[in-house]
Amino acid sequence: MKTAIFGFSGSGKTDMFAALAGEKAASAGNRAMVKVPEPRLDPLIALFKPKKVTLSEIEYLDVPGGGGKGHGLGEKVLNDIRPYDCLLCVLDAYSGLADPRQQYGAVEADLLVSDLAVIEKRQERMASDKKKNKDLVDAKEEDCLAKARALLEDEKPLRVDPALCNEPCMRGYRFLTAKPILYTWNIAEKDMGRFELPADGLGQMHMAVSARLERELAAIEDPEERAMFLTDLGLTESALSMVISRTYTLLGLMSFLTAGDKEVRSWPVRVGATAPEAAGVIHTDFQKGFIRAEVIGYADFLKAGDFKKAKELGLARLEGKDYYVQDGDIIEFRFNV
Repeated sequence: MKTAIFGFSGSGKTDMFAALAGEKAASAGNRAMVKVPEPRLDPLIALFKPKKVTLSEIEYLDVPGGGGKGHGLGEKVLNDIRPYDCLLCVLDAYSGLADPRQQYGAVEADLLVSDLAVIEKRQERMASDKKKNKDLVDAKEEDCLAKARALLEDEKPLRVDPALCNEPCMRGYRFLTAKPILYTWNIAEKDMGRFELPADGLGQMHMAVSARLERELAAIEDPEERAMFLTDLGLTESALSMVISRTYTLLGLMSFLTAGDKEVRSWPVRVGATAPEAAGVIHTDFQKGFIRAEVIGYADFLKAGDFKKAKELGLARLEGKDYYVQDGDIIEFRFNV
């Protein structure tokens, strides 16, 4: 799953990317694999003392360009972000040089106009094909595009209608307003804790972040020193981990866990995945030869304290192919290949 970071020039998006990727990775290019924080692994690590700990990852891309504020993002940026699964837009709420709410409105308008242009072009082609032979046009696609156009002309992003966005005939268009988006309002340190954000909506989240501060925090390698830095600022958690976690959520992902002496690991899986689908995330052979899964819910594991006690208490369950994995499930798969 891939996320594009974009914004107007001077918004601080490069600071955001450097904070997420780390200075070394950021200086090497504009793509980075970023680990998803998973504190639920900590008690498993303490229990098993594994040789290896592995976290799920998200790929981020720092999209260059973005035009000047008031001049639009530009066609190149809009085309560059189109292939990505999720969008992270950085808005300048720190410099005082531009109104961040106007920037927010301008970004939404740019995405909307771009999608409208795609629909209009396709509808023109369909009208032409229909004159030649009405069988050349898919009635379902025609209907979906008409509904999408109506939404956009009403100045509503396509993400407000998930059912429409998930229609098979709509997926190939990669509509920008259909993509989940996280708006990070890049604020000054003095505004931390008091910046008023718009309400979240379907497929859209907002959070205030000081990108420069997060970049400084990310550069501190010693965990204790970083914790002291956060304490001095009156914070308990870096906003960066929240940015990553919210991206993960917007991508429609959750985590299941595996644990043992060799490795403790979190695995990304889409919300609503079945046990065989989760097994396939580890290896396709696990899915093909799936027999059943031994599952301990995370809350049950914490109640028991260890696997042996969980089994004695009847908290470990054997689940079959129809089981829907829950966020935080600790799973051991049984398979035959």
